[in-house]
Amino acid sequence: MEQRVLGRTGREVSVVGLGTWQLGADWGSVDENDALAVLEASVEAGVTFFDTADVYGDGRSEQLIGRFLRERPDAGVVVATKMGRREPQEVQRYNLDNFRRWNDRSRANLGVDTLDLVQLHCPPTAAYATDSVFDALDTLVEEGRIASYGVSVETVDEALTAIAREHVASVQIILNAFRLKPLERVLPAAAAAGVGIIARVPLASGLLSGRYTHESVFSADDHRNYNRRGEAFDVGETFSGVDYDTGVEAAREFAALVPAGVTPAQAALRWIVQQPGVSTVIPGARNVEQARANSAAADVPELDADTLKAIADLYDRRIRPQVHDRW
Repeated sequence: MEQRVLGRTGREVSVVGLGTWQLGADWGSVDENDALAVLEASVEAGVTFFDTADVYGDGRSEQLIGRFLRERPDAGVVVATKMGRREPQEVQRYNLDNFRRWNDRSRANLGVDTLDLVQLHCPPTAAYATDSVFDALDTLVEEGRIASYGVSVETVDEALTAIAREHVASVQIILNAFRLKPLERVLPAAAAAGVGIIARVPLASGLLSGRYTHESVFSADDHRNYNRRGEAFDVGETFSGVDYDTGVEAAREFAALVPAGVTPAQAALRWIVQQPGVSTVIPGARNVEQARANSAAADVPELDADTLKAIADLYDRRIRPQVHDRW
């Protein structure tokens, strides 16, 4: 699989990585053996980047990755985790003592001395402009606890503020065919600064797979059920902030634009991979078949100009009024 340098980490990662929120919680239950099989299938397909967080299953996702890497020390995977969402979202909590404590927990879960990449996990907006927050992150690097750090953001403005920070290695942001705003300023700014872009929620919580209908039902422990209106966390994380029924209709139109022999999900991932400035995209997978199909998107030919124009037109007609000015 094609490898790209992940910004200021200097590390090469696969253009299609693996998001492991699903293996921790909030997408329905995933058996431990099934989770390990997803990790194995991804590596066998050429994936060299796993994204996780200390809050996914309260550490379960990190622990599963740690177990996998102990059993597959030759996997050659860069692991990015996140911190900061296990406690109330108050800027004063983003300090060196807490960072060390959170960092110790993640290192224990993953079974490593030095974390490859640690990202602030959608912290309060004020944190991006607080020098002491980034001074503390620099200290973690100096202490050898982490190799690099980045941020996971909710908004374009947060991303741009982070990119301006000298040592921010990467920015993780929602980017998909239903969330085009980062193309305007974030991706060009990141490319100019040498900051990596990790594209998350690439399938708009599954909408762009084309699998769901107006009648689809999600389990009680699936955020697509309990966070429809942002009851638990930012509503932009669920269906990219798009109203579900609107998203289903737009996804049908998207599926009709997909080239023959390519699934809607693979076309959605291919669209992201070919955006200038993207380092890697991190679809999740709950089973081996999904993991393999997502990885295969790296081999899909680039979408042609007519298809790209049609996707942009679909966004403008169906999606832009709901999301473009919010994030």
